[in-house]
Amino acid sequence: MSETELLPENDGAQLDEDDRLKPEFVRAVLDAVEAGDAEGARALVEPLHPADIADLFELTPADCRAALASAITDLLDGDVFAEMNDYVREDLIDSLSASQVADIASELDTDDAVAIIEDMEPADQREVLRALDPDDRAAIEEALSYPEESAGRLMQRELIAVPEHWRVGDVLDYLRTHDALTTDFWEIFVVDPAHKPIGTVALSWILRTPRGIAISDVMQREQTLIPVDMDQEEVALRFQKYALISAAVTDTGGRLVGMITVDDIVHIISEEASEDILRLSGAGDGDINEPILLTVRTRITWLVVNLGTAMIAASVVGAFQGQIARFALLAVLMPIVSGMGGNAGTQTLAVVVRALATNQLTSSNTARMILREFRIAAANGAMLGVLVGTGTYLAFGNVGLAIVIAMAMVINNLIAGLAGVLVPVSLERAGVDPAVSSAVFVTTMTDVMGFLSFLGLATLWGLGG
Repeated sequence: MSETELLPENDGAQLDEDDRLKPEFVRAVLDAVEAGDAEGARALVEPLHPADIADLFELTPADCRAALASAITDLLDGDVFAEMNDYVREDLIDSLSASQVADIASELDTDDAVAIIEDMEPADQREVLRALDPDDRAAIEEALSYPEESAGRLMQRELIAVPEHWRVGDVLDYLRTHDALTTDFWEIFVVDPAHKPIGTVALSWILRTPRGIAISDVMQREQTLIPVDMDQEEVALRFQKYALISAAVTDTGGRLVGMITVDDIVHIISEEASEDILRLSGAGDGDINEPILLTVRTRITWLVVNLGTAMIAASVVGAFQGQIARFALLAVLMPIVSGMGGNAGTQTLAVVVRALATNQLTSSNTARMILREFRIAAANGAMLGVLVGTGTYLAFGNVGLAIVIAMAMVINNLIAGLAGVLVPVSLERAGVDPAVSSAVFVTTMTDVMGFLSFLGLATLWGLGG
């Protein structure tokens, strides 16, 4: 009996308890592809949800993806590509013809089609656009004209908009008689003669309201409008703040040009959160499917920057090499001060960058945040100072050394707390993404001040003299 026969359809053999594809299932599909059994591979993959098929490609080695795609071509629809990892999708699309990419894009909402086409080479992009029908091509070209990561790129143009003078019955008849209308929507937008949105009506209201009632009498006039050039991170914050399911997107003239739905926002929130965390560490996109050379180039840039800051800290240590030579215990203990300061600074930095990203920290409460973190740093520094000072005295029996390291611990924790707030806030006000550059500055300050405070106090105290 073959391995393929051991995995019948729809019996739970594909996914584990965490809804992840089982290794043995992935292996069975790849074995079928390798053996030239396209029918067997297709039979295994067909029951999967489009998101799981996308996961299958991500779990498949890069050099086997083209063969897998060839074996299950008819299952590779737009929904699968829309769920696929960006790098995997880009790699797979490179193996498809322009007409195949155009066929896939034509099945998708505008926002998903744009996500597929926008990363292609300009020549390939033009070829795909030429293969699309005029209406789809015009919509996608318009979307591509907006800045990356803006509402214009994120929005979909497939929506339902009706004039304010219609009655509920008119809307119902319109929805039932026009087959070309989008089928995925939660609310209907009401527009004036200039096509500017003036309100929304939830589907539940339409279904439960008598046909003769005017739309203007049941619509909700209060609505959140999204400017077409708004950054996607700000869009996500509005969806979170106002608990939106969908929102109208307007152009510079205030006309309705599209809508954004909550399913797109879920992806954006996840992407932006991951992006900020990875930028703090200088790890780039952090995607395991990212090309190795691109990952190396991204990481080495920040490692070189960190090398420079490490040399600055080393120069501070070098200035006290005579004192260290006379009292070697200083060399043993000084990494504790700088290391604990770095950890404290990272904690504050993570909190502040998140607060800036979610608009919790603004100019109106910055002073309060600085005072809050100063008090936290003072309390933590005092407790750590007592703990480290006591441990140093018990280990080495030197009262002066214990007092010096305790004082240095307090000073560096205060510096770390202040730097963790002031550095990202200053960068954000200067128009620089605090998630990208803050960690380097904060780490440099805690290292330099950790060494300087400990070695400087040791010199003033006369340790080793």
